[in-house]
Amino acid sequence: MSQLQNELKSVKDEVIEMWNLVQSQLLKALSSLLNFDKDLAREIVMIEKRVNGAELKIDRDCEDILAIYSPVAVDLRFILAALKINTNLERIGDIAEGIAILIIDTEIPFSERLLEVTKVIEMFHESEQMVEQILTAFINEDSSVARGVFGRDELLDDINRRANDLITGYLEKYPGDTHQALNILSIIRRLERVGDQAENIAEEIIFYIEAKVLKHTNKRIQDQ
Repeated sequence: MSQLQNELKSVKDEVIEMWNLVQSQLLKALSSLLNFDKDLAREIVMIEKRVNGAELKIDRDCEDILAIYSPVAVDLRFILAALKINTNLERIGDIAEGIAILIIDTEIPFSERLLEVTKVIEMFHESEQMVEQILTAFINEDSSVARGVFGRDELLDDINRRANDLITGYLEKYPGDTHQALNILSIIRRLERVGDQAENIAEEIIFYIEAKVLKHTNKRIQDQ
């Protein structure tokens, strides 16, 4: 294995490590919400510094490879994709931190009725599974698995679209839960963005493997 290949493998390992860290942040955010665990939420906020540090290191390592080795073809596509995936992963980490802050800001445990009506838990599970799916695609260099993410985003979009009406209807029955309801609405908005970031990462994986650019295209048409 050449030195360049060793460096590329090192970057891939770093991205996977960051991926696992970000995914654990999402899972902790879900657990914190379900159990109203503010200590766990504070841990998420603290760990976000590690996510930021990982992002900076991956950026530096990719830039060094570009400067020293001038990679071409698939190696260049990998580095370009890794840089963008790195940014999207950091944004997912930011989203988990934002959710944790909302939980810390809430005074009493969230109403089970509110969690059920808004489908926020279902949304949490779907977004986390999307992150897991694209990680599998990245590790195995499987563009078909990456493409499977595009359809899954519809569930997140649907819940997000209906969120205002669901929250309004809930508050008509339980007006005392206004603060909680607004925080849940903010969590829903954030989880919808996790889906967007997952789709962005899927695009980069396909670009790296197939040399196809899907940005600003209808991905479902492209897949046919």
